Amino acid sequence: MTTLIAEDLLLLFLDDDSGATNTVVPIPTVLGGAILIELAVAGAVEVPERTSVWKTAKVRPVPGARVEDPLLVEALATVAEKERTAQDLVGKLGRGTRERLAARLVERGILEHRKDRVLGLFPRTRWPAVDSRHEDEVRRALTDVLVLDAEPDPRTGALVALLAATDRAHKVVDRGNRSAREVRKRAKTISEGAWAAKAVRDALSASTAAITAATTTAAVAGTSGS
Repeated sequence: MTTLIAEDLLLLFLDDDSGATNTVVPIPTVLGGAILIELAVAGAVEVPERTSVWKTAKVRPVPGARVEDPLLVEALATVAEKERTAQDLVGKLGRGTRERLAARLVERGILEHRKDRVLGLFPRTRWPAVDSRHEDEVRRALTDVLVLDAEPDPRTGALVALLAATDRAHKVVDRGNRSAREVRKRAKTISEGAWAAKAVRDALSASTAAITAATTTAAVAGTSGS
């Protein structure tokens, strides 16, 4: 089954039984980062090197690049509108993406769409798992890379980088005899992108930096509000 990196990431963030995302991670921003990185893996965008320390690197489309997935087509069109920083783009690309990706996974029979109310008052949408086989395959691939030290393919490497940026890598695999610290260290090494072409490394670096900043802000807000 062909899925987007963002779809695989969403499956990892959803609890299979409840269908809820029990995390302070800013899901829309992370999914926006996944979309941007997918465009880079497809060779559709690039992050030119900064020409000045006073300027932030901007993302731009690669001339003549084509993508087929409708969501990626829209995302590439957004990139082409004008030069934006990765931080601006991950927020813009992530808006409404969780619901759209979940709907696609429902159509494929992977998730179920449920609506109910908390305390009978507040509406809530959840997406519990119906068929976990694809997610299990994703977790096995991640375990091979993070625990068994297999070399990642571009998609798995990108997924690891996103999980590292949100400090979730050690939570989505069976660590075996490895400690959480060791898995985190392995995820950080992979996120540095030795497996990737330069254009992908640049996009990974810019996107994950934006995601890390957003995740830190969300965590601080959650702590101060508790």
